[in-house]
Amino acid sequence: MFSYYLQLGLRSLRRNPMLTALMVMAIGFGVAASMTTYSVFRATSRDPIPQKSDVLYNVQIDNWGPENTQNGEPPPALSYKDATALLRAHKAKRQTVTYPIGVSAIPDDPSRLPIRQGAYATGADFFPMFDVPFLQGRAWSLEDDDRHADVAVISKSLNDKLFNGGQSVGKQINLDGHLFRITGVIKDWAPQPLFFDVPNTQGFDDGASVYVPFNRAVDLKLPNNGNNNCVKDPGEGWENYLRSECIWLSLWAELPSKAEAQTYREYLTGYAAEMQRSGRFSWAPNVKLRDVMEWLSVQKVVPRESQVSLLVSLGFLIICLVNTVGLLLAKFLRRAPEIGVRRALGASRRDIYTQFLIEAGTIGIAGGVLGLLLTGLGVLGVGLVFPEEIARLATLDPTLMALTLVVAISASVIAAFYPTWRAAQVQPAWQLKSN
Repeated sequence: MFSYYLQLGLRSLRRNPMLTALMVMAIGFGVAASMTTYSVFRATSRDPIPQKSDVLYNVQIDNWGPENTQNGEPPPALSYKDATALLRAHKAKRQTVTYPIGVSAIPDDPSRLPIRQGAYATGADFFPMFDVPFLQGRAWSLEDDDRHADVAVISKSLNDKLFNGGQSVGKQINLDGHLFRITGVIKDWAPQPLFFDVPNTQGFDDGASVYVPFNRAVDLKLPNNGNNNCVKDPGEGWENYLRSECIWLSLWAELPSKAEAQTYREYLTGYAAEMQRSGRFSWAPNVKLRDVMEWLSVQKVVPRESQVSLLVSLGFLIICLVNTVGLLLAKFLRRAPEIGVRRALGASRRDIYTQFLIEAGTIGIAGGVLGLLLTGLGVLGVGLVFPEEIARLATLDPTLMALTLVVAISASVIAAFYPTWRAAQVQPAWQLKSN
């Protein structure tokens, strides 16, 4: 019977091509608008490291006091004093501190110009903590951190530029006149959102091509290439900057269990209490320890415009469905004589429901195909509405294509329920008498 009803539905669609075209367009445009904005929302709200997001924690300590913060929220980064104290205590399985630096890679060939690169100063634990994928070699060791070694990890794209994609582990790279030994080459890696450096990137960035040890970067006085936030002037000189309450460092800890996370949170509270007793803080301890998704939520990484546009597009889809309901109602009730004859010949209301819902499903398939084409165009054009670093994240992948078809078919079937119910109420006797 399904095949028979499908044939009836296709025949009915060909009988009223203009009405059919209007319904297909309503479904197609409504679904395309919602799926295009959903592609952006999905890209900006996804879990950037799903295999470990619940064991990676961002650390916050209030070193500014309630008069310099809002709603009791600690500053989004740490001072050098706090970050290094926590690193030395080493209360987590792994922990790392990062800050962005801007360096130029100087090629060995003097005829070539220096290459300006995004870079991070960080620790050896950064790479296993965040599952950074290596193509050559490995990360530097914890001993290299302690020795303040001149070592570096570079990206594939930089390796291609400097070493033509060849083996570069063990070779040296010149960064702003300082030589670093390359220990590994990673894929061009930049999880989106860029969760480990939200204060400087707002969550979206191309990532870095160079990573060097944090301790060595401090020795070389490599300035922070991100945000420098201070409640008062730190004074002149690098040493004064390190001793100040300026916040510029992100610290992450890997804590495999909830019990370890609670223990670490208690340690942070105790550390802040000690700072209060020493006279450095004049306020009660205010610390936060949040996993990846909690951190992204608190920092409002998902752009507000993507949320608003998604709601608007869903509203547009509802309007399209309301129009489709009206068109289907007109289409189905025009066939009242046909329905009356079928009922008189023994068709049940259930048969009428099945026939017309299958017909609506065929409209949904056609609308879904049109929606796919329009969604593809919409994804290509999201750069007209959203910033480039966000627009490039929106893609029409197999998952979105399947979802578009499912939404189109489901929406058309849902829209057909009321018109089908009205059609099923047709009284056979009345139709036979009047016709």
